[in-house]
Amino acid sequence: MSDFSLAALYNALDEERTSRGLSWAAAVRQMSEPFTQGGSRPLAISTVTGLRTKAAAEGDGVLQMLRWLSRVPESFIDGASADGGTPLPAVAPHQVLRLDTRRLHAALNAARVERGLTWTQVANAIGARTTQSTLVHLSKGGRTGFPHVMRLTRWLNAPLADFVRITRR
Repeated sequence: MSDFSLAALYNALDEERTSRGLSWAAAVRQMSEPFTQGGSRPLAISTVTGLRTKAAAEGDGVLQMLRWLSRVPESFIDGASADGGTPLPAVAPHQVLRLDTRRLHAALNAARVERGLTWTQVANAIGARTTQSTLVHLSKGGRTGFPHVMRLTRWLNAPLADFVRITRR
């Protein structure tokens, strides 16, 4: 199974930044605007530019990057179409997209029960260093990152947009 590519996300961000005639600082300011309106910390330039070599990235920040690009997360999986898939929810300028890990856990648990699997079997089926404790921890509503979250939604055969919520900051 192909994985979500952080390097491809970086390339798309760089291409969009260039087409808008922006420096990295200006592009990251635009991406961060919904965060900063609510008093949250903005994305760091190093977080965005580091995507070209990192193996993982914080999920909520990636959602803001995808929002800035107007792209679906699935479009960054090798072989996927750039315009195919379920769009992320439309949000107002003062709102922020966040991963809903509790909803994701509930869906994983429902699929696990339906398929008659243990959490360990689910983790093994997903692979890529996924553990039973990582999956169960999602029930607490904590954060998760990319590409891990995309592996989970692909195992569910569901779009990531089904597991995104909108907050005011």
